[in-house]
Amino acid sequence: MTSSPTMDDEQNRQQEDWLNSRKNRLPSFTEVLSRRTRPPVDLFMFYLFLQREGAEDILDFWLDVQQHENLCRAYFKDVRKSGRTIKEDWPQYWEYARRRGSIYGTVVGLQPNAIKRSTASTGEMINDQEKNAITHAADEKRSGQRSTTPGYQKEPISSPPTAVNSPEFDPPRSTTPFSLSGRTPTLFNLKRASRAPTVIPRSAAISRMDLIASAERIFFRYLSPAGTVNSPENHEIYLPPALRIHTFPLSSTQEPKSQSDLNMMAHIPDMFHAQKEYCFRAMEQDAFPRFLRSKAFGNLTPVSALVRLVVGLIVLWIGLAAGFSLIFLDVQPKSKRFFLFIPFAFAILFLISHQYELDPILVFLGQSESTPFRTLTIREPYVKRLLLGRAIWVTTLVSTCVVALTLLFWAVPGHRL
Repeated sequence: MTSSPTMDDEQNRQQEDWLNSRKNRLPSFTEVLSRRTRPPVDLFMFYLFLQREGAEDILDFWLDVQQHENLCRAYFKDVRKSGRTIKEDWPQYWEYARRRGSIYGTVVGLQPNAIKRSTASTGEMINDQEKNAITHAADEKRSGQRSTTPGYQKEPISSPPTAVNSPEFDPPRSTTPFSLSGRTPTLFNLKRASRAPTVIPRSAAISRMDLIASAERIFFRYLSPAGTVNSPENHEIYLPPALRIHTFPLSSTQEPKSQSDLNMMAHIPDMFHAQKEYCFRAMEQDAFPRFLRSKAFGNLTPVSALVRLVVGLIVLWIGLAAGFSLIFLDVQPKSKRFFLFIPFAFAILFLISHQYELDPILVFLGQSESTPFRTLTIREPYVKRLLLGRAIWVTTLVSTCVVALTLLFWAVPGHRL
């Protein structure tokens, strides 16, 4: 009964340590993926950012492969707990890992010099607890409109003819991980349901067929060319030619028996690791800097900023029309022109908010938009300081423009036409 509170206290203490380490800097991509960060620069907000660009599949792929690797890691741990070695239980994989190295390291009983390291950006600072947190990140991304992917239930995926997946048949593909590749961003396709990464419950011991089923789902979801699989879940992600996988000869419904199939099955645990590393680097170098610029230096979504531009121009037109009417009708007393500060204030506020993609009123209330006109509380300390500083600057700029414009219209002498 006392273990649960102790574990909660330890997690809270760890969260506080992570938070203290970021008091004077923005979070890294690894910290966002491992859910060490808080809104508005957490994993949920990054997913929404990619979703607006129609590129969330690359993050779904990374999370699915992370889940697949955790499943393989759990299988190896179960084997070792049973008293058997990986060499005895799965000799083909042992030989493969001994020759080429393995990302699972000492879990499969390899010597340190035979461990295949992840890239520094992915490997650093992610422990088992954080990896488990990453694989369940989709639970926080459903937000009502998302369809959930069922647990470990085999999907009726019909394998396309071999010719379709062969290297000779290479249909048109996107040229960058973040190009739309024929898909429409969420901004113009609000009914598109996103998928949660596959979560496989451990109600029974993990078998090698479970590993094949996991790899098969990933291949047909993300690596098979769009349109070649009769499934609405098929959305191919971009990969450079050297990393593309054209065929998946194994089947989750038939246990491998031939020597060639057994040798092929030895590739399953590490099958997508190179592709996962490529996607990590692509997100880290392309989408993530834009995400930080969007959320650490602004608090509006593109749609909300566009609405402010339109409303600001309309209100500015109303204010100018009223100002010129007071001048050319020579309305007295002249002090009535000071009331022009009301439309000018709203107009300048909306226009500058659009320009900076930052609403100072929302910042002072501690809010940042997640989706158009829906807000959440800013909880990342350094981001809160950055936004507060920019909000003060925007407020000063708005006040200066409003005062200057109001005094200008007040100073112009009236002349009745």
